[in-house]
Amino acid sequence: MSENKSLPIWRSMMFVPVNVDKFVDSAHTRGADAIILDLEDSILPKDKERARALVSGAAAKVARAGADVVVRINRPWRLCLRDLEAVVSREICALMLPKTESAEHVRLVAEVLDELEAERGLPQVHTRLVPMIESAGAFFRAQEIAAAHARVVALTLGAEDFALSAGMAPEAEGLFYPTQQIVIAARAAGVLPLGFIGSVADYQDLDAFRATVRRSRRLGFMGAAVIHPSQIAILNAEFRPSPEEVEQARKVVAAFAAAAGGNQGAIEVDGKMVDIPVVEGARRTLARQEAIEQRTKARS
Repeated sequence: MSENKSLPIWRSMMFVPVNVDKFVDSAHTRGADAIILDLEDSILPKDKERARALVSGAAAKVARAGADVVVRINRPWRLCLRDLEAVVSREICALMLPKTESAEHVRLVAEVLDELEAERGLPQVHTRLVPMIESAGAFFRAQEIAAAHARVVALTLGAEDFALSAGMAPEAEGLFYPTQQIVIAARAAGVLPLGFIGSVADYQDLDAFRATVRRSRRLGFMGAAVIHPSQIAILNAEFRPSPEEVEQARKVVAAFAAAAGGNQGAIEVDGKMVDIPVVEGARRTLARQEAIEQRTKARS
């Protein structure tokens, strides 16, 4: 993953319909790294205009415990443009772009953001972007979409819409290949791979959800968005290095540093070979742990 782009720590993101007061009022208590104020699927067409007007007030409420505030806007261009005019502000750090079909789609949104940020006195590239791959056609352009613009910080698969487009059930078996491709496309572009191998609609069985998240992290995901607060603690725990992983990473880095004066390109630690890729993985583990700790301190 690219080291020259500042990427957010988003282990857990929670969708909140912006027009449901009880969800907005309690969102800051859930412990999510980011709250996604939704203007898309959870908002009926007749309520879209009112929902836009609620974003500013809702953003202030959901950010009270330090969560980043993201807005999922709408896809049809007329709705998209109205959403952009309504929500771009200092309080909104990123937009999720549903049904992203091409790199040009991302660049057009970015062009509008350039103008709005300049008009509103915001720093350049203040508003980041998270394209959502939700169709069979867009799937084959995922890497181009992920690399489309400097505003892009993450890539994700909209499992339900994608499964519908592909004519398959939104189940782990069918989603394994497309989600893994999203990870690879995101990593190639130097952005966060967000998601897990399954459907966002499955939230009743938390033990199964934990197993899914644990598997998804092993396959490269770094965080995910969910719809139910009971899933947040699982995401926060599973998308960070475990104490055992941190201890092992420190041991590997220390052992390799101690052997640096020799002529060995590889050493042995606890009966296993350790070479440069293993050491780099250990360093990334420690950097990830440090970033999460710093974010936690900042929020508290």
